[in-house]
Amino acid sequence: MRADLRGRLTVTLCRDLAEFTGLAAEWDALHRRCPTATPFQSHAWLHSWWLSYGTPGRLRVVLARRNGRLIGAAPLMLAHRPMPLLVPMGGAITDYFDVLVDGEDLRGAVTALERGLHAAATHTVLDLREVRPGASAHLLAEAWSGARSSLTDSTCLELPAEPIDLLIGRMTGPRAQRVRAKLRKIDKMGIECRQVPVPRVAVAIGNLLRLHELQWTGRGVNPEHLRSRFCAHLVRSTRRMVRDDEATLREFVFDGQVVAADLSLRSPQMTGGYLYGVDPGLRKRVDVSSMLLRELAREAARPGRGSLSLLRGSEQYKSHWAPVPVVNQRLLLARSSLAPVLRLREAQILARDRAAASVKSRFPAARDWRGVLSELPSAVRAPALLS
Repeated sequence: MRADLRGRLTVTLCRDLAEFTGLAAEWDALHRRCPTATPFQSHAWLHSWWLSYGTPGRLRVVLARRNGRLIGAAPLMLAHRPMPLLVPMGGAITDYFDVLVDGEDLRGAVTALERGLHAAATHTVLDLREVRPGASAHLLAEAWSGARSSLTDSTCLELPAEPIDLLIGRMTGPRAQRVRAKLRKIDKMGIECRQVPVPRVAVAIGNLLRLHELQWTGRGVNPEHLRSRFCAHLVRSTRRMVRDDEATLREFVFDGQVVAADLSLRSPQMTGGYLYGVDPGLRKRVDVSSMLLRELAREAARPGRGSLSLLRGSEQYKSHWAPVPVVNQRLLLARSSLAPVLRLREAQILARDRAAASVKSRFPAARDWRGVLSELPSAVRAPALLS
């Protein structure tokens, strides 16, 4: 059913958790209609994230409707440091931010969201991190009537959504032969890959995080991945996303023991490998990256899945597959009267990025530099610039 484009647009600001909780059904419907939505804009991911990380009183979700039908949503929250900001829900553990717009009413959704955000940002700057190229947030920035700026953010790596045989074909001849031989060895060993059903998600997430901690022992693990709030968020969100066919949780079993596990998230536009854990003993025996990527590629190659994203991080194993780097953007938006404040925020970000570059060589395996910086002594970092 096509949207009625003649009705009056209305914009509201959701600041109440109970109201946001009740949006699940229509939010999910909008998520399916949004041509640029990633898994990180699903209601399951955002609602669960807020329960683990949100601060009461700071929820700011702009909602646009036409004739009562939800056609646009901007999931934001209020931050006070280092200045008043409207920032994306999802925080540092979320790889992509975007606004949701109805593909059948694109112009109306963008117009309404711009109007609503302009009203919501009376005294604040919008600081929108990790905006993927082609995201709907870029349309919002183009329509913005005030001051704006764009900076580079994280780099994500992507592959075509193809079966493993075609991905191996992207490699040079000798390397491709080695990978095929390694996959045959995995099959000969009898390592079983099984998908985890909803009732076992909590146990399987526990296994994944335990293995993840083991694999990073002594190599600079992201401390957030070891915290109970992160575990609780993954359990809640993964349960819903597995139920709704938006995620797959896999376990790899050898001799009756779970020796590896991984979590992938998906939307109609992409499949992303989010987090994995591997027993160090298995890593010594097999090519773990090929084992994991074969299953992720099998999932991504389903019809209509778009791209296969390896998400943030430049781990060495990813480069073997000749992925394409995709650079996210950081969009700064403000009312014209707040242009000087926007420029101040821009200067803070650039100073923080220089600080990150100065310590990057110390933590080459880290997935998220914000997590690394937050753990450094105050003599090394500038605390006011970490947000």
